[in-house]
Amino acid sequence: MGPLNLPRKVSVLGSTGSVGVSTLDLFEKAGVEVEMVALAAGRNVELLVEQALRWRPKLAVIQDETALPRLRAALAGAGIATAAGASAVVEAAAMDAQWVMSAIVGFAGLAPTLAAARSGAIVALANKESLICAGPALLRTAKLAGGVVIPVDSEHSAIFQVFSPANAQHVSRLILTASGGPFMGWSRAQMARATPEQARAHPKWSMGVKISIDSATMMNKGLEVIEAAYLFAMPPERVDVLIHPQSIIHSLVEYADGSTLAQLGPPDMKAPIACAFAWPDRLPWPAQKLDLARMGPLTFEDPDLERFPALQIAKDALVAGGAAPTVMNAADEVAVQAFLDRRIGFLDIATTVAETLARMDRKNLLARGDSDPVEGARATDATARHVADEVVNGLMAQA
Repeated sequence: MGPLNLPRKVSVLGSTGSVGVSTLDLFEKAGVEVEMVALAAGRNVELLVEQALRWRPKLAVIQDETALPRLRAALAGAGIATAAGASAVVEAAAMDAQWVMSAIVGFAGLAPTLAAARSGAIVALANKESLICAGPALLRTAKLAGGVVIPVDSEHSAIFQVFSPANAQHVSRLILTASGGPFMGWSRAQMARATPEQARAHPKWSMGVKISIDSATMMNKGLEVIEAAYLFAMPPERVDVLIHPQSIIHSLVEYADGSTLAQLGPPDMKAPIACAFAWPDRLPWPAQKLDLARMGPLTFEDPDLERFPALQIAKDALVAGGAAPTVMNAADEVAVQAFLDRRIGFLDIATTVAETLARMDRKNLLARGDSDPVEGARATDATARHVADEVVNGLMAQA
């Protein structure tokens, strides 16, 4: 095997989250030599300090400004610059890295991801909200800057690996697979009594709290449908979902000639990260391999939209376009937090999202203006969160 053409200068945004930790763990296991430009985290000062001392970035950033004194004290004399706050995270994203892992969770990841795209870097995208709230603008920005966006979600990475842009006009469908989450066999009556602890217990993937709850409601898969439509310029009616509990086939691309190409792999986030880091090369590392002879049967079924209405809500938001995906995303973040705080029930998450969309539609607030993509999305996000809070308070009053 010849030498790999790997990025040398890298930044990791969201370094203390599950994807960020997996990224640094992959670098360690693969033995790659990188020059760490920036590490950015949310609140976990202790882990950020540990990472900074190991990887020696030029800059270590903590979004929580109250944590800056602790970060500075811990890194004093290490020759590592420190900063704090949302603007500092954006500045870190815009530094001179060749490859940027965008793994900040939630709407907070939008501005840094766009900043990384403007720099012309390869953006390894694990922040869903960047695509949900500003997908076309993000992809356009990266292209104009000479960069590229490579998806890190296992499903979109799978499509990316088997989707031929030259044959895009011959693609019949993109098929995203879903594990079914922890409540696959549950009735709606059972799900109505589900606790946050039960909803977080994903049967296949080790993920952060928010994405685990979204997987339980299948909102995560709905968000992925929107992402896939934007990433691969595919009409909404040609993006489908298939339940696949074993999580071995991560997605499929169906072509007009009847061929269906699938990407298979163990449920390990380091695999799509490795793909995004080395593409179009392949990164050798001690990855778990599939043993097809001993794997057992692979099963599939259609999603149940009555038990998991969030998936249909997301599809409808994609069709509606405009600001609808941004509103949906904001309402979901509010609803998930309310569920985690035990203010509403599990089924109320989807109810909150649907009602927020309906109320904003009645007020003609789903149209997208021509403003700056970050500021426009931020204004819509703020309004949607306010409306979603009102919906949550109404549900609590009825309980």
